[in-house]
Amino acid sequence: QVQPVESGGGLVQPGGSLRLSCTAPGFTSNKCVINWHRQAAGKKREWLSSIMTDGSTYTADSVKGRFTTSIDEAKDTVLLQINSLNSEDTAIYSCRTTRGSSGTRQCDDNWGQGTQVTVSS
Repeated sequence: QVQPVESGGGLVQPGGSLRLSCTAPGFTSNKCVINWHRQAAGKKREWLSSIMTDGSTYTADSVKGRFTTSIDEAKDTVLLQINSLNSEDTAIYSCRTTRGSSGTRQCDDNWGQGTQVTVSS
């Protein structure tokens, strides 16, 4: 299984930026899709973005323009750049691998443990 591990969360002031990482060894060779989600306390999990190994990216309208997803192939890592943070961005951010149209079964529905992002002054 391709197991993702998130990092980069922390406490940030409103208006600040943060870059989260999702390291998933083997995700490029298995052609997995990497998906970012978040879940705030008391709310449903929210899908944020998906990126394919060819670099094609899909981003939720609610965060488009502030969230950018990219791949660092050398490190088997997907980055989530978050700008103009506000209190509503406070949540646990998690990544998930899925198979997509050309991935292997090693990609099937693997979740990371999540990383906490807290936006507060």
